[in-house]
Amino acid sequence: MDRVWYVAYGSNLSSARFRCYVAGGRPEGGARTYVGCRDRTEPAADAPVDLPGAVYFGGRSRVWGGGMATYDPHVRGSVAGRAYLLTVGQLADVVAQETRTPVEDGLDLDRMHPSTGRLHLGPGRYRTLVRVGARRGIPLVTLAADHERDVAAPSAAYLRTMAAGLRESRG
Repeated sequence: MDRVWYVAYGSNLSSARFRCYVAGGRPEGGARTYVGCRDRTEPAADAPVDLPGAVYFGGRSRVWGGGMATYDPHVRGSVAGRAYLLTVGQLADVVAQETRTPVEDGLDLDRMHPSTGRLHLGPGRYRTLVRVGARRGIPLVTLAADHERDVAAPSAAYLRTMAAGLRESRG
């Protein structure tokens, strides 16, 4: 497999914000500059998708200064997401930047658990990749936390970025 849909939620609903992971840069209202992917090619496509589950805000973002959106696939509901079609190498670089960990060459999505669709990448926040379906025969994956965090309100800048992404992707 050489392509994968990365399903973003939260601030990454905004294509301008997500592209900071791909091309490098600092998102408007954010406090961190991202190095970008080794392959800075734009996503081949993007599309609105709905994930089963819910999002809650918790922890404290060093980028945004408030609670962060965290996906919980075990809660009933629906989450507005935006799928970006990436190479597996780009996904590895995005995950490294999301999780503040070194880049893993050769991210092997075939290691995802066959029944749960999960791949634990190690300890820490957002360290579990979850397969949430497929689009045109290509896997849809997203990042989720392994455990619940304390609930915390998101910052105004984070919410503005999220809202901009919802408008872009949903109209």
